[in-house]
Amino acid sequence: MSVFAEATPNPNAMKFTAGKDIFSGDGSISVMPGQTSEHDILNDLMKLEGVDNVFGYKNFITVNKTFDADWNQLIPKVEEVFEKHGY
Repeated sequence: MSVFAEATPNPNAMKFTAGKDIFSGDGSISVMPGQTSEHDILNDLMKLEGVDNVFGYKNFITVNKTFDADWNQLIPKVEEVFEKHGY
C-alpha cells in the first residue's frame, strides 16, 4: 500500500495519506506529548524521536515535528511506521 507525504502550510507539519482508511467513524484523533491512543499506529509515531504530536482522520495522519527535527530524516521513519501497520 502506498502512503503519500505532502507539505502543509505549517513547516513543522506533514500530512501522510494512505490509500485506504486508517480510522473508522467521523471523529478525529489527536495525541499530544505524554498521551497514548487506542490506535497503535499513533502510539508508534509518537515514539519516534522528533515527533511532537499527531492528528488522524479517516485515511490520513498529520505529523507535527519538533522545531529542531529534520523532515529529511523523519519522513522515512514515519513511512516505516505506516508500512509496519499495513499501509
